[in-house]
Amino acid sequence: MASFDPAWLEGMYNNLARVKDHPAYFERWARESAAVREALPARIDVPYGQGVNETLDIFPAPVPDAPVLVFIHGGYWRAMDKKDHSFIAPAFNDRGICVVQPNYALCPGTPQRPVTVPGILLQMVRALEWTWRHIAAHGGNPSRITVAGHSAGGHMAAALLACDWKTVASDLPAQLVRNALSISGLYDLRPLQRTPFLENTLKLTDADALRASPALWPAPKRGQLYAVAGGEESEEFIRHNEMIREAWGRNTVPVCEVLPGLDHFGVVDALADPAHTLHRHAVQLLEA
Repeated sequence: MASFDPAWLEGMYNNLARVKDHPAYFERWARESAAVREALPARIDVPYGQGVNETLDIFPAPVPDAPVLVFIHGGYWRAMDKKDHSFIAPAFNDRGICVVQPNYALCPGTPQRPVTVPGILLQMVRALEWTWRHIAAHGGNPSRITVAGHSAGGHMAAALLACDWKTVASDLPAQLVRNALSISGLYDLRPLQRTPFLENTLKLTDADALRASPALWPAPKRGQLYAVAGGEESEEFIRHNEMIREAWGRNTVPVCEVLPGLDHFGVVDALADPAHTLHRHAVQLLEA
């Protein structure tokens, strides 16, 4: 990793600097998301645990026994919130899909309660366990859970597909996560250790970077991952997208695509657009 220059890494990974109009995305997402929470019969801030930010929002399915989409937001494990992404829910609700959006603690936490990337992954494990145990009460079918995520959330979606659920609780199904969709995901966290705007916030140790990098894990035994990135993303994000297919193989990652014309934030809008290829990819996984 010594070959990575910090200034180059900053240019590759700092998406707020790369996408100059990012404030317009965030303002619109917040506005549209607030309107969605008013319009839909949502369950907001449902606890899935007792830890920091361990709540989730549920947009119940309009029909019973529905597929379940769990969407994990991005923000480099240090920013953003589920409430910024409610705008994703209507396009899936309209297809009869139950949508769940969990929150998690943000790095670095406090000296008394530090937050680490592996710790956040364990929070997402708890969120998925809660979903499996309780989602039927909200119209969802617990045997049809697909996880999607963007950026840091894409990292976690891939990790959850690979989770050994039987070690979490003996009564959980081995394939609790049926499939996963990773949007602009990160799969090898070692470069982030030397990326200036992240290193002092994430505080990734060598051990944590290794154990929290899905590209360094064996391929999941079950399910499929679709990996996508925007065509306007940095070379590093596109490299990560290719990396997970190389690591896990075409059988596990049958879709590995770069979507033309989309930057790091426009790709999230594509997920919420019923006419876009990315949305159709999500529906294909949900209906598999």
